[in-house]
Amino acid sequence: MSLLDNFLWVIWPYLAIASFVTGHVFRYRWDQFGWTSESSELLEKRMLVWGSILFHWGIILAFFGHVMGIIIPIQFYHAIGFKDPWYELLSLWAGTAAGTAAAVGILIINLRRWFVKRVRRNTTSNIKFVIDALLLVVIFIGVIVTLGYRIWVGYFNMPGASFFGNPTFDYRTSIGPWARSLFSFAPDPKLMINIPPIFKIHILFAFLLFFLWPYSHLVHVWSAPIGYLRRRRIQYRSRTPRTSLVRDRLRREAGGSAKAQRNRKVK
Repeated sequence: MSLLDNFLWVIWPYLAIASFVTGHVFRYRWDQFGWTSESSELLEKRMLVWGSILFHWGIILAFFGHVMGIIIPIQFYHAIGFKDPWYELLSLWAGTAAGTAAAVGILIINLRRWFVKRVRRNTTSNIKFVIDALLLVVIFIGVIVTLGYRIWVGYFNMPGASFFGNPTFDYRTSIGPWARSLFSFAPDPKLMINIPPIFKIHILFAFLLFFLWPYSHLVHVWSAPIGYLRRRRIQYRSRTPRTSLVRDRLRREAGGSAKAQRNRKVK
């Protein structure tokens, strides 16, 4: 094992995880007012709606796909009788659909931030440009990973196939055990030596995203507005209560007279 291998597959992942955890604690403790996505819906809405919907649904499904492929051991699927060809089909079609949706969504968000003048000028921090671009890179590489070693290698066997892997490569028996070894604090970098380069690039950029996550607008992921489902309506009060009371009384009287007129017409 070289020093570079140990850094890339042991030290760098733990540095990213440490930054992810401590950065969130620091941000939550000392930057409560910055814990927001800073919505720019008032500046431009159409691109935001399409980009946000595609990205969020795609990334949520992609997350569960990564859990199925990396966190859950392959032995579990064998134990319940879920055959490898079934998993390959599910991974190919569902993974491609989720990844494509997320990729198109984040592409729209990047184009919006860069080329819609009002949004670009009101972006208060350059880290937003960096994070959105990094998300675009990570997701697009993920789509290439999903399609590359199955189609480019498995079906066409095109030149440069070694960059994507070979038809017998299964990340569930290499990348999966390595990722789980990180969580058990017994990392095994040897599992990553013979991994195809495209997978290594995807993983390294993903850990860079985790490293920078707490210092960006991505922290709003942990503040899902669940409270809106049970929150009572907000009542706004006027600065001149007497005027408001008179306006409310006139409104009620007008509503009552209108109701009486409707009742007379019915009779």
